[in-house]
Amino acid sequence: MSQFLFLTSWFVPLYSLLGAILTLPWGLGIIQRTGPRPAAYINLLTTLLAFVHSLFVFKDIWDREPEKLLVPWFKAADLDLSFALELSPVSIGAIVLITGLSLLAQVYALGYMEKDWSLARFFALLGFFEAALSGLAISDSLLFSYGLLEVLTLSTYLLVGFWYAQPLVVTAARDAFLTKRVGDLLLLMAVVTLSTSAGSLNFSDLYEWAQTANLSPVTSTLLGLALIAGPAGKCAQFPLHLWLDEAMEGPNPASVMRNSLVVAGGAYLLFKLQPLLALSPIALNALVVMGTVTAIGATLVSIAQIDIKRALSHSTSAYMGLAFLAVGLQQGGVALMLLLTHAIAKALLFMSSGSVILTTQSQDLTEMGGLWSRMPATTTAYVVGSAGMVTLLPLGSFWAMLAWADGFVNISPWVIGVLLLVNGLTALNLTRVFRLVFWGKPQQKTRRTPEVGWSMAFPMVTLTVLTLLLPLMLQQWYLLPDWESINWYVASALFASTGIGVVAGSTIHLHKAWSRSRILAWRFIQDLLGYDFYIDRVYRVTVVSAVALLSKISAWSDRYLVDGIVNLVGFATILGGQSLKYSISGQSQGYMLTILAVVSILGFFISWSLGLLDKLPF
Repeated sequence: MSQFLFLTSWFVPLYSLLGAILTLPWGLGIIQRTGPRPAAYINLLTTLLAFVHSLFVFKDIWDREPEKLLVPWFKAADLDLSFALELSPVSIGAIVLITGLSLLAQVYALGYMEKDWSLARFFALLGFFEAALSGLAISDSLLFSYGLLEVLTLSTYLLVGFWYAQPLVVTAARDAFLTKRVGDLLLLMAVVTLSTSAGSLNFSDLYEWAQTANLSPVTSTLLGLALIAGPAGKCAQFPLHLWLDEAMEGPNPASVMRNSLVVAGGAYLLFKLQPLLALSPIALNALVVMGTVTAIGATLVSIAQIDIKRALSHSTSAYMGLAFLAVGLQQGGVALMLLLTHAIAKALLFMSSGSVILTTQSQDLTEMGGLWSRMPATTTAYVVGSAGMVTLLPLGSFWAMLAWADGFVNISPWVIGVLLLVNGLTALNLTRVFRLVFWGKPQQKTRRTPEVGWSMAFPMVTLTVLTLLLPLMLQQWYLLPDWESINWYVASALFASTGIGVVAGSTIHLHKAWSRSRILAWRFIQDLLGYDFYIDRVYRVTVVSAVALLSKISAWSDRYLVDGIVNLVGFATILGGQSLKYSISGQSQGYMLTILAVVSILGFFISWSLGLLDKLPF
């Protein structure tokens, strides 16, 4: 039985795809009498089957060698395009994480979107989301991975724009789609280049090609930067980071998936591209710079947000920046461990924030307060999720950060500084949000706020327990270091940064009008961070203005040069025709003489141009 489940584990992504297809009759309005909930139950059933199937395979895969499956698609000459799949502990473990979190997010969505009549369409989109992520986890082909990233881009556009009647939602969906398309287009260029240079797009073949590849520095640099662009767009990395903030306009269950799994999908692909990125030191340095700038910048921006979802989404960009930094420093294993711990903790944080949003009907932090006694399950979920995000012993993120910092304490000490700064600011931000939402005196919107129902509380309680048990799971998988090998100086520094962040977040004076200080210098800093260093305005002045100028030049040339020449030819034809009609004699011999004269002149010039006249005796 285990052998059968292992050999059919390639079918796991098709479970959710099948569920999404089966929900279309409800999503398209063909079936209306039953309401949309049967579509949700179908998706829940297929996701449950996918989770159980992958969980059984993951339980027994530790004793097996990784296996590769090849599905031929197109082959011509030296070009071989096939869909390669990899069944290994990492890929199957990723599928377990994806299907498990997707299952909890769908149960959560039953309560969060209970009164939404577009529930069937939402669950269908979640099914496509899950299918693309699961396929990306087991994909061993760059071409297949690129196609799945495109599906994720489309799914993001549809989920962010789910409530399309709101103008701000439409704008957010458009910006998210176009921003990701920039990275996808550059990645497509890299895919085409590798298909001609390496002859295959399977990762195993690309790794062998990379060992003996002899590329010029310019080619290797451009190839590496193009490979980075796609994951950078998916992970909301600078300079393609603005879309994740706007994407918070979508439903919160989709935000749970997006901030925990979708962004991690881009970093997972980057992890697989490490041998190719190693061909260019400039590309690795670009990863280091991009990850460092995003990690520090996004963390600073998060502490100035007054929207609860945006305060958490910017920290997602920051932690993906740490993953980019890890890959740039050739620490792919640390990046995977960081993605695992971050995905579980961030899903828990967004579930708790969604519960607050649903019960208070507000996302403004200044309108909340005093919820800890009214929403104990939500408060516990937020506290545990926050502890899982920062380096708090013995939870998961502590071990991920420690494994990274311990390896670079002597080689690159500045990396330790980045980790301490990001971790401390994250702890400060999460503590600040906790004080504004759960602590203090109740506001008007939080005085009679009840706890959420079981369909939303169950996923939060489950993830809370999972976050607390994650260190035991890591130890079971032999991913934790021995106590004797721990560098306690580094561990103490990481723990101290969390403590300093918590203390700072607990002592900062917060009041209802805290977001707009009366002190001019402090207000300038608040606006600088609150508006994301005004990067959107910089883009508007530079990139957008340049594109608008080029568009005006193109429109002018099209109107006055291209259309002008065409109109001039047409006008000359009309004028010539009108002028010649008055000189027509009506005699056929005159027409023949004119044709003969013109043909003779043309023949003379053709003969002269070909040099035929030089052979004549005269």
